[in-house]
Amino acid sequence: MTSGNMIKDFARKRSINVCIVNTGGCNGCDIEVVSTLAPRYDIEQYGIYVHNNPREADVLVVTGPVVLPWKERLKEIFEKTPEPKVVVAVGACALSCGIFKEGHVYGPVDKIIPVNAKLPGCPPRPSEIIEAVVSIAPEALAMKEKMMKEMELKNKNNQDTDNNQDNQDTNK
Repeated sequence: MTSGNMIKDFARKRSINVCIVNTGGCNGCDIEVVSTLAPRYDIEQYGIYVHNNPREADVLVVTGPVVLPWKERLKEIFEKTPEPKVVVAVGACALSCGIFKEGHVYGPVDKIIPVNAKLPGCPPRPSEIIEAVVSIAPEALAMKEKMMKEMELKNKNNQDTDNNQDNQDTNK
């Protein structure tokens, strides 16, 4: 492992990586989510980083009602997110379809994937969005650290087994 990868792993273990998914709607919640990146709110001070790739995310922040084309796509994105995956549904549309209830929508986010935190509002304020993500952060980080320790222990046991196998093969 290179020193760059070691530093990246160290930082990733202690940060929350968020992927923002808009499944439809008016983009009002998206504007507020993007505002959390501005210097006024600066979510990076909490160790929260935004990624476009769900494979690098710990938390999915989902905005908007789930419109029909997004039904399967949202499931795929959820499956691509590594464990422990945490989902925060942001805004009235994500929770109850809001003003789009009578339109071509499949339903709220929790009808498609499990949701860990729900944040009502049309749109919720950036400070409320940060609060929602930070409130679930300790649990998500604890689960993440536990899983990483289990993986390290499993890898170490596999290496020990391989070394014992090599020693037995050498002694023959």
